[in-house]
Amino acid sequence: MKEISDLNFPEDVKYTKDHEWSKSCGDIVTIGLSDYAQDQLGEIVFVELPEVGDSFSQGDEFGSVESVKAVSEVYIPISGEIVGINEDLEDAPELVNEDCYEGGWIIKIKPEDPSQLDDLMDKAAYLNMLKG
Repeated sequence: MKEISDLNFPEDVKYTKDHEWSKSCGDIVTIGLSDYAQDQLGEIVFVELPEVGDSFSQGDEFGSVESVKAVSEVYIPISGEIVGINEDLEDAPELVNEDCYEGGWIIKIKPEDPSQLDDLMDKAAYLNMLKG
């Protein structure tokens, strides 16, 4: 596992205490696992994805990520409807390890209430949480 200082935490995403990230682009929000989460999990071998059209409330489990170490649930940071899934993860789940913010994103949602993003942590707050 890497030191926190060796991990990537973009400024333009928001983070949850459960280590998901969210990035807003227009009226769509892309969601994935933070660099810290993928590093802690180790080699990811399977990603369980929801179906396009499924709706979830903030904090609901929407899938799971299986690594050689463990299976971890993934929670939706804001309420919304799934409008896209990263189908590349079905054949290449390791994309989450290789590039968690670009090629390894997990879902795209149309948020019910975009203001819920304001409740998530920015980079500084997330780093403070990680450092305890």
